[in-house]
Amino acid sequence: MKENQISTGKIIDGKEVFAVELTNIRGSKVKIYNYGAIVSSFIVKNAKGEDQDIVLGFDDFDGYVNEDYLANYPYMGAVIGRYANRIKNGRFTIGGQDYQLDGNLHGGENGFDKKVWDILPTIDPSLTLQYISPAGEENFPGKLTVQLTFKLSDEDELILDFHAVTDATTAVNLTHHAYFNLATKGGNVAQYHHRMAASRYLEQDEEYIVTGNVLPVEGTIHDFLAGKPIGQDWNPEEGYDQSYVLDKAYGQMGLASETTEANSGLKLEVFTTEPIAHFYTAKYLDVTNAKGGKDYHKFEAFCVETQHAPNGINIPEFPETTLSPGETYLQTTIFKVTS
Repeated sequence: MKENQISTGKIIDGKEVFAVELTNIRGSKVKIYNYGAIVSSFIVKNAKGEDQDIVLGFDDFDGYVNEDYLANYPYMGAVIGRYANRIKNGRFTIGGQDYQLDGNLHGGENGFDKKVWDILPTIDPSLTLQYISPAGEENFPGKLTVQLTFKLSDEDELILDFHAVTDATTAVNLTHHAYFNLATKGGNVAQYHHRMAASRYLEQDEEYIVTGNVLPVEGTIHDFLAGKPIGQDWNPEEGYDQSYVLDKAYGQMGLASETTEANSGLKLEVFTTEPIAHFYTAKYLDVTNAKGGKDYHKFEAFCVETQHAPNGINIPEFPETTLSPGETYLQTTIFKVTS
């Protein structure tokens, strides 16, 4: 693998925005911006031997800070923090003290997805980004130092390693929000064959807030254990926006999902050390003038967001989503592509 760092010429909050390209011996390429740790492209060879970009994004950086895009913001390709997904009413309690966030989704109104991360030196060809979130940012307690390392293996595995420490107990639940489309010409993902390694899912209320109830997938539209077309059982107006409890030991690296598109022959497998995978079929996606001038519409992508339980900070029975001084937050997620 090799890396190449290119300036975009843009300065945000006094920091320069760079694009970093990782390339492996197969000729596969990943482009990542240090703004939001955005994975802007992931180019692999499909079964026809053609180069194919499997993530949604823009041709250049300006698209990610365009006002029209931000007005209906889908977090396309970005890191999510301090807390992925939804916290009920944006409130939680740590050490007897109540905290009210500025928003209840993906870490607040101005989360890690809108920060310019520092590029750290690395020994091997990889990209390590660091962001230091000050105490009180988005009303979270504690200064949180986060490092995220990207590697592209010669087996077309995009490996994400998260590392975080804090100086005061705080809430932490990180993920990455890449939108995938495996078809050569894009379009609706309903016919993709999808499997989740999960026999249980997390109940959600009408506002998509996790309630604390863990339910079996058997006999429901959420049963992907044997694999099936994504659109086989879905509500065609809603799609999927659902968290699944993975069938593996807590903290163990294991399969989260496997998705295949017949015409391109591409298969995307997601492996993670996290206990939860949130499966989202882009119901709210509405982006104009994206790559190649294309528009992106609802259900034209899918996301597999590996994380701890959404709203887990408010559900004592769920795995811990607080981090204290002296502890280290670690997570590894792998996106593996084959054809």
